[in-house]
Amino acid sequence: MIRTDIHADDYALTVNTSMDMLSCMKKGLLDSISIVPNMSCFDQCMELLYEAIPQLPFLPKMSVHLDFVEGKCLTEKSAVPLLAREKDALMGLSWGGLFTLSYLPGKRSVAKAQLRKEIRAQIRKVSAAADHAMRLAEESGVRCSQRGLRIDSHQHAHMIPVVWEALTEVIDEEDYTVEYIRNSREMLGVFLREFSLWKTYRPVNFVKNRLLSVYSYKVDRYAKAHHMEQMYLWGLVMSGRMDYDRIVRLYPKISKQAEKQNRVLEILFHPGATLPEEVTAEIGKEAAEDFYLRADRHVEMEAVRRIREVTGT
Repeated sequence: MIRTDIHADDYALTVNTSMDMLSCMKKGLLDSISIVPNMSCFDQCMELLYEAIPQLPFLPKMSVHLDFVEGKCLTEKSAVPLLAREKDALMGLSWGGLFTLSYLPGKRSVAKAQLRKEIRAQIRKVSAAADHAMRLAEESGVRCSQRGLRIDSHQHAHMIPVVWEALTEVIDEEDYTVEYIRNSREMLGVFLREFSLWKTYRPVNFVKNRLLSVYSYKVDRYAKAHHMEQMYLWGLVMSGRMDYDRIVRLYPKISKQAEKQNRVLEILFHPGATLPEEVTAEIGKEAAEDFYLRADRHVEMEAVRRIREVTGT
């Protein structure tokens, strides 16, 4: 039988994003969530979660959503100059910047050392908050099946070679017990065979799918070596618009392939909406307009509300 994980990214990105996700959690719609470590609203959003725990049917598993593109550096700016903007302590690296650093011999080792510092700080912050949430759940008699550290990242940055190396080195140095690292590996053939849907996909998402597929093999090897479940991710080609109608159409074929390969199928959503007044320098106007403020967030919220009709879980 296919094992699915209904997952939502971006808890603690903004307060409204978190409240939308909490509304899904209170209905038992999310198996797991990712928590952004480095936004100013982090503490407020975690308090909202702590207060809601007694009302939850179960506490979803919680992942560290490593973020090097937005938010504030948790490490002193002077210690991570390659990661921070020149005039402030906000994150200043794009996905392309991290990619470039992976292949620059003169800067790779320096970048990796700085990434280790920031990764360690981000993991510690979310891990402490998640541990507290699990203690509250236990005290309230609320089930939570999480048993170890869980890690993914904003824009799948942990898949980039220099970030991946820094991350795995931190895990070894801290001797973390890790139960999950997202493998952003998404099958492509299912999408290509549905010719009538081609025009509904953004071409850039096919590029993202292929590039992350190349990087996915090292994550597979790591998962196998550390006795972690292998997985497929569904949420790249349809990134930004994981709508219910196409999910219904594609789920039988995608789930069949995942079951055949004995992989957990993580279905990734972004159901939380950001309000215009929540857009600050931590997020950036361009990213907000292109993604966070789009009506598609409501489309994904509707899909989350109905997804169990499709998966039968």
